[in-house]
Order: sequence, then C-alpha cells, then structure tokens
Amino acid sequence: MRIREADISEAERIRSMVDETIRKIYPRYYPAGAVDFFLQHHNLQNILEDIKSRRVFVCVDEAAGVVGTVTVKDNAINRLFVLPGRQRKGYGGKLLDFAEKMISERYSEVVIDASFAAKKLYLTRGYKDKSFEIITTDNGDYLCYDTMIRELDG
Repeated sequence: MRIREADISEAERIRSMVDETIRKIYPRYYPAGAVDFFLQHHNLQNILEDIKSRRVFVCVDEAAGVVGTVTVKDNAINRLFVLPGRQRKGYGGKLLDFAEKMISERYSEVVIDASFAAKKLYLTRGYKDKSFEIITTDNGDYLCYDTMIRELDG
C-alpha cells in the first residue's frame, strides 16, 4: 500500500470512488437531500480543480488498485474516502496519517469537517469538536456535521 499524488487522468476514477462511497454509506446516516448535496459537492469539476492544485492524493493497494483518496488544502483535510469494500482495513487511518504529517510541516493544527459516518474515527485520533454545522439542502432536508480540530505535534 502506498499513497501518492493523484494524476489528472485519475479524476474520473476518484469521482467514481467518492460517488460509490457516498451512495452506499451515507444513506445510513443522512436523508436523501443531504446525500444529493454530498454528490453534487464532490463533483468531477471540484475534483479536477483540486488535482490541478496538487491537493489530491490516492491510496493504492498493489492488488486492488486505488482504494481511497484524501484532499489536503492548507490545514484542512477534505474529501477523505475509502471504497466501501475496503473500509476497516487501515486505509483510512493511513490516509489520515499522511494528511496530518503533510499539514504538520506548515501548521500546528488540522481541521476536518466530520461526517456522521467518520466522526468516531476522528474522536479516537484525538480530534475535538469545534463547531456544529447545519446546511439546508435544496429539497429542505438538513445536512448536519461537525467541524473538528486536532492540535499537531510540532
């Protein structure tokens, strides 16, 4: 398993992986309008822009190919996704380790918007709640999430 910067040619693969994860996992935690919001937010155009800005990284398993992704922008971790069939195998933790190490080179804290599905993982890694956010989606559903923060060892 290795983590490397994403190539522009992988944008559709990353979008597909993010889309699959959202469609399979998020309906367990969120109403339909929130799931649709996530799908629209993590669209191909946004992924392409982040790849062009050299902020997107992929986790590659030698046997399975690309199994996860993370986007790092300044001191924020965004778009951290692992394929549903590859979850609970350590890939998410490795992506977090990678992103936190990268951020620690320039910042003393890391910020992440935690979905309900991932909040427990962040709590076990020492993240603390900073704020609770609510977005009203186009169909009137609510998307609730926590912005979390973790102090990094300098």
